[in-house]
Amino acid sequence: MGAIRKEIEDLELSGISKVALGALGDPEVIPLWFGESDIVTPAFIRDAAKAALDSGQTFYSYSRGTPALRAGLKTYLDRLYGIDLHPDRITVAGSTMLSVVVAAECLLDRDDEIVLLGPYWPNIRVAARLMGARSVDVRLRAGERRWELDLGEVARAITPRTKAVYVNTPSNPTGWIMSAEEGSALLDLCRHNGLGLIADEVYHRNVFHGRDPAPSFLELAGPEEPVFVLNGFSKAWAMTGWRLGWMVAPQHLVEPMAVLAECNNTGATVFAQAGGLAALEQGEEFVRSFVARTRINRDLVMELIGSHPKVTLPEPEGAFYAFPRIEGLTDSLAFAREVLQRCKVGIAAGYTFGAGNEGHVRLCFAIRTERLRLALERLRGLLDEL
Repeated sequence: MGAIRKEIEDLELSGISKVALGALGDPEVIPLWFGESDIVTPAFIRDAAKAALDSGQTFYSYSRGTPALRAGLKTYLDRLYGIDLHPDRITVAGSTMLSVVVAAECLLDRDDEIVLLGPYWPNIRVAARLMGARSVDVRLRAGERRWELDLGEVARAITPRTKAVYVNTPSNPTGWIMSAEEGSALLDLCRHNGLGLIADEVYHRNVFHGRDPAPSFLELAGPEEPVFVLNGFSKAWAMTGWRLGWMVAPQHLVEPMAVLAECNNTGATVFAQAGGLAALEQGEEFVRSFVARTRINRDLVMELIGSHPKVTLPEPEGAFYAFPRIEGLTDSLAFAREVLQRCKVGIAAGYTFGAGNEGHVRLCFAIRTERLRLALERLRGLLDEL
C-alpha cells in the first residue's frame, strides 16, 4: 500500500460535503450549503450551447479555449476594467477549480509554503497539499462593520519557503471585498518578497454596493508578473453545473498553459464554451437582476440572523454568503448536523474555512427569497433555544 502518496491517502471531505452528501436530494431540506442559487441557467445561454451541440461541435478543440470564447473574454475584461489584455494571457482549461489547481502547479513545489488569506474556500488548501506544499493561514479580523485585513500579519507569515499568496475577493465565505488600495499594497508585498499571487475573483460581479465589478488584480499587475487571476461563469450567470472558468496568467506561459490544460482536462467542453460566450455578450441584464435578488436576501439575513443576540455578523459586501459567529459554539460540524436534523436546513461547518473559524457557520443566501426566509426562521428558532 506504500505506493500511494500520503497526501492522497490523508484526504478527507470538507465540512461542506460532510454535511451535505448524506442529504442531497431530500425534498424536505432547504439547501444553503453549496455556493449556488436555485435559478436555472438562463435560456439564451442554454440555447447557444444547444445550437453548438446540434451543429456538431463535439470534437477536440483548442486546449486553452476556443478562439471565439477567448476573444469574447478579452472584449469583456477590457470593457469591465478599462484595460487592453493580451489574448495570449487567457486560458479556458475547464472549471475555475481546475484553474486553481493549474495555478498551484505553476507556483508550488514540495515543501513550499503558500499564505492563504482566510477565512477561505477550503479547496485551495487541498490544491496546495496535492503539490506537497504547506499552507499558512492569515485570518482577517471581523470588525464591527466589515472584515479587516492586516498586511503586517501577512508580512510576518512569510518565510524563506513561502512561494505564493492566495486571496479570494469578493470572499467566500465572508463577503469581504478587498479594496483597490488593499490590493495594491498586497501586490507590492508580493513583489518585494518575490512571491506569486493567486487571485480568485469568481464573484467579481456579485457586488452589493460601490463599483461593479469589484476591484481586480488585472488592473494592477503587469503582463509578466507571477500573478494568476482566476474567474468563471458559475456565480455571475448561474452556470455552476457547466464547469466553465478562465484564468489570466503571465504572458510568457502561452505554451506551458496549453500543455497544462491538455494534461489536466484536454480543454473545456467545446459546446459549453458557446454558452459562455453568450453569457458574456448577452448576460448583463441577468447579472444585474441576480445581484438585486441576492442584495434583498443579504438584507434578510442581516435582519433575521445578524440581529440575533447570540450572533456576530459583519454585513457581507459581495458574493452571496453569510459567515456568522455563534456565541458559545465550539463544534461547527456537530452544529451543522444538528441544524440539518432538527431544522431541515443545510449549512456548512465553519472549521472547514481555515483556522480560527470553529465558532462560525456558512450559509448561502442565493436561493428564492421566500424559501430563504423559511430556512432563516427555522435557524433563528434553534438559536433561540441555545
